[in-house]
Amino acid sequence: MRVRRQPGPMDAARGPAPQPAGSRRTAPAGRGSRWSWVWRLGTWLLAAGCFYLVYTRIDAAAGREGRTALEYLAVFFGDADWTAWLALMIPYSVFFFLVDSHATWRVVRWFNAPALKLGGVLPIRASAYILSLVNEQVGKGAMSLYLLRRYEVPGWKALSSMIFLGLLEIYQLLLFSGIGVAANFQLVGEASTILPLDVILPVVMAVAVVYLPLHIAYFRTELFGANGLRGLREKPLLTAFRQARPVHYLLVVLFKAPNLIGAVVVYYFALQLFNVNVGFGQLLAFLPVIFLAAALPLPFHAGALLLWTVLFPDYPQVAAFSFVMHTFFVLFNAAIGTLFLPRANRELFA
Repeated sequence: MRVRRQPGPMDAARGPAPQPAGSRRTAPAGRGSRWSWVWRLGTWLLAAGCFYLVYTRIDAAAGREGRTALEYLAVFFGDADWTAWLALMIPYSVFFFLVDSHATWRVVRWFNAPALKLGGVLPIRASAYILSLVNEQVGKGAMSLYLLRRYEVPGWKALSSMIFLGLLEIYQLLLFSGIGVAANFQLVGEASTILPLDVILPVVMAVAVVYLPLHIAYFRTELFGANGLRGLREKPLLTAFRQARPVHYLLVVLFKAPNLIGAVVVYYFALQLFNVNVGFGQLLAFLPVIFLAAALPLPFHAGALLLWTVLFPDYPQVAAFSFVMHTFFVLFNAAIGTLFLPRANRELFA
């Protein structure tokens, strides 16, 4: 009896084996390609729907003042204090880069390269911001390539650390949003005119609280020992979860917390500079939720733009404000990356 060998990590690195002409294995690839196009079309249609809803809200607000939507936005942006806004955004962008690099460095040291120094992470993390303008996943791949070339860390192992970081970023947003919702639940109820946020947010946070200890127990113990459940735990891409102790989860949240706290402070003062009076408690409750919506795979973070108008219905123009904030942030971070690019090229390709 012929036994078929199971593919391993080296097979993935080499790519798929050549198939004979007329092989039936070409059919699934065709179906995958079609589904890929369906997915892309669907995300763009959803994004277009979000932008349309945002436009209708802005247009309605403009109509109440006897203006067109463009005139309404021109007045909104024309009255802003752009000098003070730049003085606020530039230092925060640099601060974000340093905090983000430090958290990444800690995780990589724990699970991949104990000898790695923070100075080695800075140019790679900065250059990843440039790549992220094109594709977020390509940006994450820069760190994997660096670890492979300098420390001979397999790509799947480095990627597992990035997945670990990604999960903790979500939990950080849920944690701070939970604190904000608990402290300002009345505001959540007032914002629940379109969506039942006073039900959705507590349920999501309760599920997250229940899931995390089960997640840690699954990867750290034999609590779930059935063969079918054990298989997921043994996946190479989840190596970091097997290595991580509960204290690692806590430390990553603490390392990244300054960025989120800083974002709430920066958005609060930036909104004041745009003559939008939103309370600090509202931002603490809602901004992490908006950042979660920004993680949805929609072009131009359309889900987050729509959520701004849902959460702050009295100020539909904040969707345009959010678009400007995000665009400046990613472009300035990419500019930071260009400063480190020569060194990053030496580290990656020398």
